[in-house]
Amino acid sequence: MGSLRTEYHAIACNRVPNCVQWGKNGQIAIGTSNSVAITKISDDGMLPMSFVLSGHKDRVNCVRWIESSESDHGQVQDLDQELVSGSTDGALILWRGSVSEQLALSSVLSGHTGSVTAVDAIAIPTSSDSGFTRRTLIVSASTDSTVRIWERRERKEQGGTEGGGGGAEGELVFVEKQCISFGSGFAVDVAMTVISSGNVPLLAVGGDDCKVHLYTEINGVFTRVQSLSGHEDWIRGLDFTHDDDGDILLASCAQDCFIRVWRISASRLKAAQDTEIQLKKNTFTVFHQVSEQRYAVSLESVLAGHEQWIYAVHWQKPSRNGNGKYHQPLCLLSASMDKTMIIWRFDDQNAMWIDEVRVGEVGGNTLGLYGCQFSPDGEAILSHGYQGAFHLWTKEAPKASGEGQGPSSWSPSEVVSGHYSGVQDLAWNPDGNFLLSVGLDQTTRLHAVWRRDGKESWHEIARPQIHGYDMHCLAMIGPHSFVSGADEKVLRVFEAPTNFLNNLTKISGVDTSSVKALQETKNLAEGASVPALGLSNKAVYQGEGGMPSVDREIHHPSEQYTEIYFAPVALESPPTEDHLLQNTLWPETQKLYGHGNEIFSVAAHPSGNIIASACKAAKPEHAAIILWDTSSWQQRGQLMAHSLTVTQLAFSHDGCFLLGVSRDRTWSLFEEVQSADNPYRLIAHTDKKTSVHSRIIWACSWSHDSQFFATSSRDKKVIVWGKKTSVDEDQGDAGPLGQYGAMSKPLDVGDSATAIDFARQLTTNGSYILAVGVESGSISVHSWHPSQPTAWTCLVSLPKHSGHTMTVKRLSWRPTSRSQPGESSQNRFQLASCSSDGSVRIHMFDSLS
Repeated sequence: MGSLRTEYHAIACNRVPNCVQWGKNGQIAIGTSNSVAITKISDDGMLPMSFVLSGHKDRVNCVRWIESSESDHGQVQDLDQELVSGSTDGALILWRGSVSEQLALSSVLSGHTGSVTAVDAIAIPTSSDSGFTRRTLIVSASTDSTVRIWERRERKEQGGTEGGGGGAEGELVFVEKQCISFGSGFAVDVAMTVISSGNVPLLAVGGDDCKVHLYTEINGVFTRVQSLSGHEDWIRGLDFTHDDDGDILLASCAQDCFIRVWRISASRLKAAQDTEIQLKKNTFTVFHQVSEQRYAVSLESVLAGHEQWIYAVHWQKPSRNGNGKYHQPLCLLSASMDKTMIIWRFDDQNAMWIDEVRVGEVGGNTLGLYGCQFSPDGEAILSHGYQGAFHLWTKEAPKASGEGQGPSSWSPSEVVSGHYSGVQDLAWNPDGNFLLSVGLDQTTRLHAVWRRDGKESWHEIARPQIHGYDMHCLAMIGPHSFVSGADEKVLRVFEAPTNFLNNLTKISGVDTSSVKALQETKNLAEGASVPALGLSNKAVYQGEGGMPSVDREIHHPSEQYTEIYFAPVALESPPTEDHLLQNTLWPETQKLYGHGNEIFSVAAHPSGNIIASACKAAKPEHAAIILWDTSSWQQRGQLMAHSLTVTQLAFSHDGCFLLGVSRDRTWSLFEEVQSADNPYRLIAHTDKKTSVHSRIIWACSWSHDSQFFATSSRDKKVIVWGKKTSVDEDQGDAGPLGQYGAMSKPLDVGDSATAIDFARQLTTNGSYILAVGVESGSISVHSWHPSQPTAWTCLVSLPKHSGHTMTVKRLSWRPTSRSQPGESSQNRFQLASCSSDGSVRIHMFDSLS
């Protein structure tokens, strides 16, 4: 049969705080759509997603690795890694698996009636006569105005072996320990740590009342012991750490643009003789098993440096030297809507916090950062922003100066990127050198291979279009130009600029010499910029880039708004988010007017001389397919065949036929004719009597030899159609189908079939290969042979962790299959897929037969 692997997985982070965590295990958990993705960082930046965990029914809002507390000095060895995630569906899911294996769904924690917005977890080691036991706590906050605490106890023998006491490890489950209600208010963030002297859990809750509430466990019940005032707006982020003196430091950030560092200490209470009355307001008692101890809470510092709301703070994970002491200064990372991250370092000599490093975006049209994370070793920092993009900076070795070593510098590194909303369509360029995708995040993104030092990996290397409308369709007109359609009545045509072609050569090793030769006869733009308050990408020619003068004279109110200015960049590696937003746009060369409603589908003739497009329609007059001549950019005619929206259009590979499928449950076939009025005429179509499909037809595709075409429908059927070799003379009028009819038995895929595509070559036994995507997100590959029209063979199905989690919107086989040296390309196929879950994936199928 066949095997497969996912070579590329382009995703974005959900646009909410708390949905990224970089664990001590080096793995990064990311909430993306209704799934959790796992990745790592290598020398080449962020690696493609290792795997995706599917189980939630709605958007994932928060993720946390369950890690041992600060007081665990290796007493309990973790045999398994665990992750907890919270979702808009109100559920918490615990994922578990060994370090060498993929995580799997372990249990679902139900109790919240609203969206889960924040979660934290901690494993607290406790000792007993029979060995060490790990007590695990999870705390979650929800829009239902509650904070819920979940507990599980699991026993481990000394030395790390499971056993005795509580039964088999798999039988232990989390149960709700306590529910804390906030009445008409709600908790925005939660954080948990342990008071080392007695392994007593300490919980911090930041709410919409502008206070940080501290809870500790008294007689098995979490009780509020302090409410810390000072912030003047909602608390957005909380994080705990411990210092060398055994004190606990709590960092809180808020929408008032300030960070407050609180110190929780037992030693300071003993030393405070003269301020005892004052400290009574800021003290609480911790009850240990055999004793009790009072702690003082004091405001250590107020950090001011951000200009907008601060959404997240994160302490650098402490590392110990041989004496058990922390050997690096305290460092705190913060992320703000002002599009920057700041590393704050405590200066021991001056006993003050300083903003040591500030990194972030410059320009662009983003709205800021939602979260930040230190790497486990503190050598890298990661953030995610309002548009779902990741930003990774790595520390470079300090350079020597006349006074010794200078300060460390931070440089941006490559990250995984992708659409942050549903992806509606995708298309390969004719040579298969890159892949374009469009989505409901109002962008067009270009994906290509990065080749260096014998290694290859896929990345987003350009963002040709940043639009103001949700986008639904696109088609390649030639090797380096495309047309796109959106929730507007206009088609827009784009052409690759020279700066992109130069970078494509350097990044992917693609030969663009033929295009550069065209530059001698055609004045191609160097790049593009977006005018203020505009939707069209304006061409920028050589010498025109760069920022304008600050003292420019304003002649119109719209000129006071800055535009996205293009500056040519020479790249040998994938661009950062800053460059993607500002320096990789393609100039818009044409606008095509004529449709009465929002554009929904578009296709281009293989020669690139004709474009076919259709818009949303509830009446036959709006369901017309318009043909455009790309030499004059004028309409060549309109094709009338449907009464509702045409959902997909497809030209045959030889260009002789145009196929359309529609919401009206029918398909229409047009043949190319030599006519000045209309280049295509209707030769076959289905109606209520002849259509085998009983529901909306979502997709269609032509075989590589243009002999057959396939349709897929909400009725779960996939059917191959073709021209019959003979027509019964006694039959008389063949009806609307003419000489065409169903060539295969309907393939029932068990779910609404939303996307299909024929492979560009046959199997070794001459069978056609057809990929099918369905509404649930799964993808399967089938073979069909004309000599056995009733037989379908399923060659391979994607496993759940490699498939999409929502509707597959489009499938497309790569035109030119890549093969390894000495390996036949006949046995290698690459399939691109996109989905409503916001992801674009490229799958490699090997040894299909």
